[in-house]
Amino acid sequence: MRINWHEDFILFLTSIVRPKVYVELGLYQCALFNRVIPFAETLIGVDLNGEAGQHMQMTPKTRFFHGTTQAFAQELAARPMQIDMLFIDADHSREAVLQDFYDFFPYVSPHGLILLHDSHPGSAEMMDPTLCGTAYQAIDELSKKTDAYEMVTIPISPGLTICRKRRQQLSWQEI
Repeated sequence: MRINWHEDFILFLTSIVRPKVYVELGLYQCALFNRVIPFAETLIGVDLNGEAGQHMQMTPKTRFFHGTTQAFAQELAARPMQIDMLFIDADHSREAVLQDFYDFFPYVSPHGLILLHDSHPGSAEMMDPTLCGTAYQAIDELSKKTDAYEMVTIPISPGLTICRKRRQQLSWQEI
């Protein structure tokens, strides 16, 4: 299986879910972000590297935020919005993944999805900081506190974890 299988999976998921707001933390060259454009109403891509924005297909519904994920979280605090699908793929360290999860969780809509990449490295070599890093350790920690969400990891390297924010099992029963 190719290493970027998650892109096709996320694309399929967005084609079904059709999020009103899609946020991607960590763009690299916008390969996935640009493919998601037809399936979301508003898309925001966040990356510390300004060159990432040069790869983004600029449309009336796309926006590039050049800065840290923490800086974007501060902007959200000042101007909140509901995120229907969040893809966390910026810094692959345990600490950064946890911070991104907790910083953005309050803005994820009820039954919204949080996708976390690099959550199942296939070997010790894949735990290099430039690959999966220690992101999988954040998943282990988050999996122990699931009163407000549920999680499942697809155990194919490099891994993708799907998190659904919920208090009730059925979305139409959510208060």
